Amino acid sequence: MSARPAEDLVKQWESEQALLRQQVVEGDTEDWQRAPDFSGLQRVGGVDMSFIKGDDVNACAQLVVLSYPDLQLLYEDSQMVTLTAPYIAGFLAFRETPFFLESLQRLERDQPQLLPQVVFVDGNGLFHYREFGLACHLGVLSGLPCVGVAKNLLQVQGVNKDEEHQSQIAALQKGGDSFPLTATSGKVLGKALRSSNKSSKPVYVSVGHSISLDTAVRLTHSCCRYRVPEPIRQADCLSREYLRKHFPAADT
Repeated sequence: MSARPAEDLVKQWESEQALLRQQVVEGDTEDWQRAPDFSGLQRVGGVDMSFIKGDDVNACAQLVVLSYPDLQLLYEDSQMVTLTAPYIAGFLAFRETPFFLESLQRLERDQPQLLPQVVFVDGNGLFHYREFGLACHLGVLSGLPCVGVAKNLLQVQGVNKDEEHQSQIAALQKGGDSFPLTATSGKVLGKALRSSNKSSKPVYVSVGHSISLDTAVRLTHSCCRYRVPEPIRQADCLSREYLRKHFPAADT
């Protein structure tokens, strides 16, 4: 791709993100979100995409739905997909969201009683260059509450992996402890969460759509048996298992 088409595509995507960003709801919209024990929440979803090593075009798009609060697998959908949009930092959603939407639409068509009430996304929501990451994109287009949970810190809007950040991580004493990720503007874009007593390395939680940050953090912690919340962890495991089964010679 030459420089000019790439520049034009970035401008187009920035414009689309700006329009969709206006539709993000940064607050609780469901009764179960306001309940101390999430009473009424029965199904939590997770999406992830796994690639064959050395191939950034062909991937397994994975959707899982787990029961809540016991986090047992109710539904899984593994699909090999071919990504046609180029990878450009800050615009991952344009590559991946269409396939996750297809998975959710397939589920809604075939087994609507299993549609998740909230979806965990392996990536960021408002904690993003333009406050519109993958979890926001999927949430707005699907209409479902979404939570972004990233395993690595995106250094953006003045949030840096510096000594202060490391000392804040060290101060997280137990699972459920968190601290805000505050932009230079003063806006809190997300929170670093120690998700499990077993892991001192945090995950980074941010609002995707139709949920408040505090609820997103509390829900993420409640879905963690290990460092990564079960909906994302199980989606990752199943997508990798699918690739190993169907492409045994490939290194995933």
